[in-house]
Amino acid sequence: MSSPNTGDPLAPLVELPGVADAVARVRDTVATVHAHPTNRHGWASTAAEASVRAARASAALDGAGTAAVTALPEDGVVSDPILAGALRVAEDLGRLLPVWRRAPLQALARLHVLAAADLVPEPDRESVLGRPRSGAGVAERLELLARIVTTGGSPAPVLVAVVHGELLAVAPFDAGNGVVARAAARLTALSTGLDPKGLAVPEVGHLRRSSEYREAAAGFAGGSPDGLARWLLHCCDAWELGAREALSIAKAAS
Repeated sequence: MSSPNTGDPLAPLVELPGVADAVARVRDTVATVHAHPTNRHGWASTAAEASVRAARASAALDGAGTAAVTALPEDGVVSDPILAGALRVAEDLGRLLPVWRRAPLQALARLHVLAAADLVPEPDRESVLGRPRSGAGVAERLELLARIVTTGGSPAPVLVAVVHGELLAVAPFDAGNGVVARAAARLTALSTGLDPKGLAVPEVGHLRRSSEYREAAAGFAGGSPDGLARWLLHCCDAWELGAREALSIAKAAS
């Protein structure tokens, strides 16, 4: 992720082939979701359903068992640790939104506590949960990402994709990085107004194209123009798929 000294550091990304058009399509598609009659009046219920679907898909991308993500247990007891963490994250996003806007690193720490609580052995939890790795460059890249998030000014779909891709690339924590990265992307979509009610389910889009998702994320981490463009276009496609998922939720609730 580059950091020019002046202007929007993400502005060059919009100039990559196909990105500006993809950004416009995402905005239009998500706006259509928000304009659906059900979402104008009953959006709380559709947003809740979208949140659960997002958690399931995010958990599946990180390796949760198929049975765990296709249907939640009737007794509410979730045994799969990845899914349990993803659901805790989903439940807390609304409360974390104001924290994300003013102190992204604090929000990331909380996301990790929620996502990885069942993935870290009990004796290590206090020293691991919410604490980024001490690897070379981790702190610096997180600080840069936090400055970009709080400064704003970038097209929302681009910022959402960069937050997501950078957290996957840095992998700042010892466990749960995928769920954290996708939750941070969701927070960014909420805070920038791309998806202010949290109706879309881009996580489903990523899951349906999981091989492409992983390859595109690796391309982003590599930092080449082609790799960056591929990631941005993949994320925009996932948001379009996630918007269609949202429309299906709205229609079912009509």
